[in-house]
Amino acid sequence: MNTANLQLKGLIMAMASICDAIVEKELLTSGELNAALAKAKKAVEDDDDHELSDANRAAILFPIRVLQLAEEAGRRGERLTFSDYAKLVGKLT
Repeated sequence: MNTANLQLKGLIMAMASICDAIVEKELLTSGELNAALAKAKKAVEDDDDHELSDANRAAILFPIRVLQLAEEAGRRGERLTFSDYAKLVGKLT
């Protein structure tokens, strides 16, 4: 597997943990964090400046979708693995 892919997996899971900590420390509410992630997702979806294929756009959206799922899981008190999140994103797209 490409080393960059492994590094991105680690970064995404680290960001999921940071998002959990932000909510736990009450720096943002769960709703505010979800709104920020939705805003990021919309910005990617609305970007007409680049001629992206659907596959490329899905690749860009993947980490945002993982973080959204991690936020939802955190609200339920669940901790999932990267593989769990990847499977869930695959089912949603």
